[in-house]
Amino acid sequence: MQKEITRPLEKIGLSLLAAFGIALFAQLRIELPLNAAGIPISGQSFAVLLAGFLLGRRWGLLSVLLYLALGFLGLPVFAGGKAGLDVLFGGSGGYLYGFAAGAWLVGLLAEKGWGRSFQRSLAAMLLGTAVLLFFGLLQLSVKYGLPKALEYGFYPFWPGALIKALLGGGLGYLWHRHFS
Repeated sequence: MQKEITRPLEKIGLSLLAAFGIALFAQLRIELPLNAAGIPISGQSFAVLLAGFLLGRRWGLLSVLLYLALGFLGLPVFAGGKAGLDVLFGGSGGYLYGFAAGAWLVGLLAEKGWGRSFQRSLAAMLLGTAVLLFFGLLQLSVKYGLPKALEYGFYPFWPGALIKALLGGGLGYLWHRHFS
């Protein structure tokens, strides 16, 4: 009986910790010169997908929703210490919405055993990355049109996205190999 009670509490605690981890990684950023949309390369997408992969679809999604709620409420958790509706409706807002879908997807794949091999872990991270990019490009397309969306929100980011997916796939695989 005790385990049934503490298990959800442990997951909630881990989700809170992951939300703060996402906020911390959001502050690791590289400003791109010549990026008119003002979207930096940051570590938050890496942390989001890793949270989903390690915590599973429900608790990973909760961690992202907590992170987004903190930013919505005005806490400076988004990249560059930003917060609020301006960020959520700005150039990077689509990526933020995509965090929820991406974390859920990689969490689902991890629950289905994709963490048992490096190749599948990497594939899960690449799929999660594709979801993040899709949502980001969708919002940018509405604001600027598809050609500018690709220029502002895809071309500058895909090399870093591949590196983050490779790192996340490796860490996810190691985690599932040793702790699952």
